[in-house]
Amino acid sequence: MSRLHQSRIADFQEVLGEPTVALAKLRELCFSGIPFDGGLRCLCWKILLNYLPLEKALWSALLKKQRDLYSQFLKEMIIQPGIAKANLGVSREDVTLEDHPLNPNPDSRWNTYFKDNEVLLQIDKDVRRLYPDMAFFQRPTDYPCLLILDPQNEFETLRRRVEQTTLKSQTVARNRSGVTNVSSPLKTTPSSLSEYEVLPNGCEAHWEVVERILFIYAKLNPGIAYVQGMNEIVGPLYYTFATDPNSEWKEHAEADTFFCFTNLMAEIRDNFIKSLDDSQCGITYKMEKVYSTLKEKDVELYLKLQEQNIKPQFFAFRWLTLLLSQEFLLPDVIRIWDSLFADDKRFDFLLLVCCAMLTLIRDQLLEGDFTLNMRLLQDYPISDVHLILKKAKELQDSK
Repeated sequence: MSRLHQSRIADFQEVLGEPTVALAKLRELCFSGIPFDGGLRCLCWKILLNYLPLEKALWSALLKKQRDLYSQFLKEMIIQPGIAKANLGVSREDVTLEDHPLNPNPDSRWNTYFKDNEVLLQIDKDVRRLYPDMAFFQRPTDYPCLLILDPQNEFETLRRRVEQTTLKSQTVARNRSGVTNVSSPLKTTPSSLSEYEVLPNGCEAHWEVVERILFIYAKLNPGIAYVQGMNEIVGPLYYTFATDPNSEWKEHAEADTFFCFTNLMAEIRDNFIKSLDDSQCGITYKMEKVYSTLKEKDVELYLKLQEQNIKPQFFAFRWLTLLLSQEFLLPDVIRIWDSLFADDKRFDFLLLVCCAMLTLIRDQLLEGDFTLNMRLLQDYPISDVHLILKKAKELQDSK
């Protein structure tokens, strides 16, 4: 370990060792990248995403409360409906008089069950292909959810719901225009979901944990529920917390990810709501902001893209909505997120990162035709995120 690296770790430990964390100092350190050592990144992200308060004395009680609350969500939204489904239709009276699968009443338990299944099928399809070039999400977690996997339980789990449902995934109508093709050309997907190894009972893969997090989020937020692409936001968060070198934190990766994801979505959810696209908080406004910033920083390149009618919707939609999670390898995405989360004007820096990505390939863009340039922008050629972040910081400082 280099002396510089040791010095950086010491700086983080000093700030995090205070009874009250100095947020401005922590942001400044995190902006330049957080060391993985000793679970520093996991801890810093939890503070930056407003999950942990700045007063360390409050951490223990808050974590217990939130983790207990998450267990309650599991009981209410997965376990109890699973028991109810197992019991529905047991007696003749129950089927004919009270509730049945064809009951048109919107408050019918069956109606809710079928609607939830539509959402679950979409989530299932998306989480199974999270980072297919990495084995991590297919591997079993060291901390399977005992509430769900207790062999004494006879209720219907999410895994069983997906396996047994007769609904087809094409009934899911929650695709976003433009998000239907959020996969980067760099990423390959197994041709069939059956290619994934089925884990034995009592085990669950990391992707199943992510599925549960997204399902609970969808149930608690019916206004937005689940939109394709949210899986790409929760993936890096969960990966970071589930690989925490501190086993006491790692054991609670699911609950901690859920609350950090919920807090992060509270800040970026407008990107996923189609009806807000053209409002000042919507994604269209942010995409146009990328171009107006580019015009300020590099008018020649801006005019070239305008001349070729290359609209920001063609590439910046995915960059902004998914916080660049599809453009780079996961360790590089995590490094970019260190800086994004540390930004005190959250996600203003993301616009500058997008501009930096454009200016770093300006020579190729100025020489290329429409087809070539579209290929460059949809399959970004530079993999050195440190170079991109350095350029973005230069753009920020030149304001």
